[in-house]
Amino acid sequence: MLRALYDKTIEWSGHRHAIWILALVSFTESSFFLIPPDVLLIPMILAARPQWFKIALVCTIASVAGGLFGYFIGATLFDELGRPILDMYHATAKFEVASEAYNEHGVWIVFTAGFSPIPYKIFTIASGVAGMDPWSFTIASVFGRGARFFLVAILLWKFGVPIRAFIEKRLGLLTLLFCVMLVGGLLALKLLT
Repeated sequence: MLRALYDKTIEWSGHRHAIWILALVSFTESSFFLIPPDVLLIPMILAARPQWFKIALVCTIASVAGGLFGYFIGATLFDELGRPILDMYHATAKFEVASEAYNEHGVWIVFTAGFSPIPYKIFTIASGVAGMDPWSFTIASVFGRGARFFLVAILLWKFGVPIRAFIEKRLGLLTLLFCVMLVGGLLALKLLT
């Protein structure tokens, strides 16, 4: 079933309304959908490299809007919608750990979740439940999601097809390395000040 959904998503990247499909997938993935927008983003940019900025921008805006919907689910509809979504992804334990950490590190958690392959939807819902400041949530989401999608878009625009295999094979590892460097840098700054 998952493979069929993935294949269908790839097929959508060639559709004449692909940009709207990308927006829909980006929006829903940030709150409940399983397939990440990168599955559409990558082939769309390869097919229309001069439009890389527009494609990445649509993906980012729709993803942040979907994140705000996830925040709304967490803040107002957790028992009705949020908990069933977390149960569907077997993410209740991750959610409980994330909720505890929000008091001290909410902005960095949302940024990291937005940039990394960690399921962003868990953190959008957790942000709403934890009552994170909506402006801080939105700003962290814009930077996290924007960094992720624009990095992929720039690499595809610059290097084309050869970078696709590299990104797809190593996206998780590259993201993890970036996050480790980011956290290491922040810790170093904190220790030096």
